[in-house]
Amino acid sequence: MDEYKDHKSILIADVDCTAAGKPLCDAAGVKGYPTLKHGDPASMEDYKGGRDEKALKEFAGSMKPSCSPANIELCDDEKKAEITRLQAMPVVALDALIEEKEKLLEDSETTFKAAVEKLQASYEKLQKDKEETANQVKESGLGLIKAVKAMKASGKSEL
Repeated sequence: MDEYKDHKSILIADVDCTAAGKPLCDAAGVKGYPTLKHGDPASMEDYKGGRDEKALKEFAGSMKPSCSPANIELCDDEKKAEITRLQAMPVVALDALIEEKEKLLEDSETTFKAAVEKLQASYEKLQKDKEETANQVKESGLGLIKAVKAMKASGKSEL
């Protein structure tokens, strides 16, 4: 952070998501720790690269401004048109659009969690069934059967 503290276009910050930074982390979609984000502060993206100092420095050094309302000249025609369309909308309509999109994300997360709970319950039942079957097979004399077979294979008549 110290190395980039006076940089004109790169900000590296440390946010404690369990304390005063919680609202910022919630807004940026931080779900686990540590999380690294990059990009436009209004639309942060997850960092997926290496976490060692060399990889982080390479990534920071390669960052360039990207297409956004503040840098519209970096956008292709399709993105420029989308930004222009959104800029023409009243704030109330933008709020509604944001709410709609966030609701889709929330619904997707709810569906995901419910499906994971079902999978967990199914896994636990399968695990229990497997253990019960293994115990029943062992109790039914599998070890004794194997011992008798080994005895026969060795040619001895007694254990």
